[in-house]
Amino acid sequence: MYLAINILGLIIFLGVAFLFSKRKKEINWKAVGIMVVLNLILAWFLTSSPAGRAGVKAAADGFAWIVNVSAKGTVFALGGWYDAKNLNFICSALMPILMIVPMFDILTYIGLLPWIIKWIGKGLSFITGQPKFESFFAVEMMFLGNTEVLAISGMQLRKMNKERNLTIAMMSMSCVTASILGAYIEMMPGQYILTAVPINIVNALIATTILNPIHVSEEEDTIETVKANEDGKKEPFFSFLGDSILGAGKLILIIIANVVAFVALAALIDAILALFGKPFAGQPLSLESILGVIMFPFAWLMGLPLDQAWGLAQDMGMKLVTNEFVVMGKVTGSIMHYPEHYKAVLTTFVTSFANFGTLGMIIGAFKGLVGKEDNDYIAQNIGYLLLSGILVSLLSAAFVGLFAW
Repeated sequence: MYLAINILGLIIFLGVAFLFSKRKKEINWKAVGIMVVLNLILAWFLTSSPAGRAGVKAAADGFAWIVNVSAKGTVFALGGWYDAKNLNFICSALMPILMIVPMFDILTYIGLLPWIIKWIGKGLSFITGQPKFESFFAVEMMFLGNTEVLAISGMQLRKMNKERNLTIAMMSMSCVTASILGAYIEMMPGQYILTAVPINIVNALIATTILNPIHVSEEEDTIETVKANEDGKKEPFFSFLGDSILGAGKLILIIIANVVAFVALAALIDAILALFGKPFAGQPLSLESILGVIMFPFAWLMGLPLDQAWGLAQDMGMKLVTNEFVVMGKVTGSIMHYPEHYKAVLTTFVTSFANFGTLGMIIGAFKGLVGKEDNDYIAQNIGYLLLSGILVSLLSAAFVGLFAW
């Protein structure tokens, strides 16, 4: 029965996208069908086939190894503050970023990462029939991050119309960054974290293809390239590496500030709401309980018993209002004891940047990259950005949930 509900949920999530589509008659259903089949194959391969499970396990072990190696720098800098038996959030999840981000930037500097992104993007475009830049952008986000990719795509964005720029903004709600996966894997099951990443990419294309269908001519379907410097020369390596390390440090401070602020603000809201009584089975009114009610039908459509669906709904709502780190920190001590299906859908859902804070980041990024008309159009459709991010997370969780029981 629960599998049937999970299948129904997947159909309903696609139906919600169709319901809110800007141009229902222009949807490329052939492309949508191909991408749905592709994600079914990916989800099955990564969760159920021996080769897929072995590959995901190897990748998870690889990230865990990188995190363990990065701990040497943390131990050197923090000394007695670093308690291996009782690691805090900063030491376990954030300090590894100081090594992982520069590592990915070095791969970019030597040209390996751009080469990988280029050919994966071309392959995805060929399979799905989606425009080259949209496919390229989806893959690029996975490795580099949403605002980072937007920053280096200014030339391309200024050449595109406002409808395509809206598609890019919607897709920007759905990514995660490869350099931060090590932090995720320290808190939640690595096999589902790494399974969610490629499935999110395809679902970002599915959601935008339905919500904002656009025809791109062959003349428009190009990818602009940008030289590293005006004279075509690369920045000196150690200057580049220094900037990368400083960027990683800023990222850690941003995450710490956001987590501390959002957790504190959520606690403040809960304290205020608690003054209004205990309407939920004797439990005080809280942000989690309100969002739990809103998200509960969607959580139930994942194929869960009612009690598990209620818990999932609260975590889903909290993730959207705060961020994925808040939810991961909340469940990290208990998630390994969850039933397998519950564990899979929760982990997959939270593996994205889809939250209210990301909306501000994307709007801010576009303000400095495109003209006022395009920026105003994106701001007017901010609901579509949030809807796209939520639908991608729901679709990914539903796809993975089909094969994790």
